[in-house]
Amino acid sequence: MKFEELIEHLDYRDLINFKNIDITGISYNSKTTKKGDIFVCLTGEYTDGHEYVKDAIEKGAVAFMVEHKVDVDKKFPQVVVASTRHRIADIADRFYSSPSKGINLIGITGTNGKTTVTHLIQKIMEENGQKCALIGTLGYKLSSNGEYRDAKHTTPQAPELQATLRMIKDIEKIDNVVMEVSSHALDQNRVGGCIFNGAVLTNLTQDHLDYHITMDNYFAAKALLFTNLKYHEELELKDQPFAIINADDEYASRFLNAVPEGIRKYTYGVKTKADVMAQDVSFSLNGAEFTLKENDNEYKVNLHMNGMFSVYNVLAALTSALAMGIDIKVALKALQNVKGVAGRFEVVVHKPLVIVDYAHTPDGLENVLKSAREITPKGSKLICLFGCGGDRDATKRPKMGAIAERLADKIIITSDNPRSEDPQTIITDIIAGVKSVNTEDVIVEPDRGTAISLLKSIADNNDVVLIAGKGHEDYQILKDKTIHFDDREEARKVFEGSVI
Repeated sequence: MKFEELIEHLDYRDLINFKNIDITGISYNSKTTKKGDIFVCLTGEYTDGHEYVKDAIEKGAVAFMVEHKVDVDKKFPQVVVASTRHRIADIADRFYSSPSKGINLIGITGTNGKTTVTHLIQKIMEENGQKCALIGTLGYKLSSNGEYRDAKHTTPQAPELQATLRMIKDIEKIDNVVMEVSSHALDQNRVGGCIFNGAVLTNLTQDHLDYHITMDNYFAAKALLFTNLKYHEELELKDQPFAIINADDEYASRFLNAVPEGIRKYTYGVKTKADVMAQDVSFSLNGAEFTLKENDNEYKVNLHMNGMFSVYNVLAALTSALAMGIDIKVALKALQNVKGVAGRFEVVVHKPLVIVDYAHTPDGLENVLKSAREITPKGSKLICLFGCGGDRDATKRPKMGAIAERLADKIIITSDNPRSEDPQTIITDIIAGVKSVNTEDVIVEPDRGTAISLLKSIADNNDVVLIAGKGHEDYQILKDKTIHFDDREEARKVFEGSVI
C-alpha cells in the first residue's frame, strides 16, 4: 500500500519528509520490524518507541508514525500524531482494508467470564450450522474443536488483530467472530476500526486498578465497547447491532445508558427482572440446573458446568443467541453438552475434589469459593490455595485474603506470578486482610509448587480444594525469568492415583 493511501484519513498533526513510498507492513517492535514496514513509535509505561528508530531502520523500516519529530535521514517520511497508541489502530484497519466490515463481530467485555462466554457463543453458532472463530485470552481458534493459536494479550495489538480478522475472513472463509475485549484494549484503542455487531457485558468488579486507578475510569473504558456501537439508518430494528447487559450487575444502568439510541438492548439476570432469566437454580456434583425464562417461555436447563457464575455465563450466551435470531432450543442443545473451559472451575482430581480456576480478582474468588462450597459434602472441608500477581493492583490483595478466610475452612497463601515484586511482600499484603492467627487454618508457603504439595497432608478424600489464580496458565513469571508451571499438572502429581 502507498504511504499516502495509508494516512489518507488519518488525523495527524504534521507530515515530515513526505514521499509516497510503498508500505508492506506495520510494526511497533524494532526486534520484529521487517523491510518495508512503517514503524509506529509507541509510548508505554516502561519503554518509548521513539528511542528505537535507528534499530527499526537497521531492520528495514521505511517510514515512521511518531508523536514528535525524530532525528533520522530525510529519506524517511514521518507522520506526527497526538497519540501513536491510539492511531496505530487507524492505519492497521486501513492497511488490512477494514476486515470487520464483512464480519459478524461480537465483543465480550467484563471483569470475569469473558473467556467462557466467547466459547459458549462459538458452540451455539456451530450448533446452528455457522462457522465461528474466537479471539481471546487463550489465543485464537477457528472452531470449537480446533487448536489454539498464540495470542500475546487478551485482545491483540491492532496490527495483529486486523491481520487475524482479514485471515479469518479471506483465507478461512469465516464470517462470524466472537472476541474477548479487555479494558486495556478499549482504553488503548487496540480495537479501533473494528465494527461490532454486538457487545456483551458479563460484570464489572474490581480489577486492573493499577492501570485504571479508579472504578469510574475502569467503567469508562469498558463502556467504550457499547458507546461505539453504530446505528445504521438503512437497517430495520431487527438487523441493528445489539447490546447485552447483566441486569444484576451494580453498573447495569450505567452501561444501558451508554448504549446509543437505536441499538437493540437486552438484559439477563437471576435476581433482577430481565429479558432472559434463570430461576430455581440448584447445584450438585453433576452441575447446575435452573428454569430459563424468556418472555412467556420456560425451559428446563441442565448444565455440566457448576457455580452461579456459570449460570450467568450461560445466560449471557443464550441472550446473545436470542439477539442473533438463533432458536433458543438450538442454543440450549449446544450448551447442555459443554463441560466447561480449560482452567475455569476445572476438576483435575476427584479424591479429594481438586478444582483449578483462573479467579484472580476479589469478585472472581468469592464466586468460585461460593460455588465450591455448594458442592462440599457436609462435614468436609473447603480448602483454598491462592496468591496475587506482582506489579498489579495491590489494593485487591487484603480483600482477597478476607474473602478466602471467610468462605474457606483452610487457606494456603502462596505466590502467583510475582514478577518483579518480592513474593513475601505480596503475601504480607494478602495477610493484612486475614483476621485469624491460627497457623493450622492459615498456611503461608511462598513456593507455589511446595504449597500444592502440602495439600496431600491437609486434604481428606471427601474435601474440596480450590487452587485459584492461574487456571489455564502453564507458566510462572518470576523476577528474572519465566518458568513452566501448571497448577493442573502439579495437582495431578500430588494426588497421583486419584486423577479423573
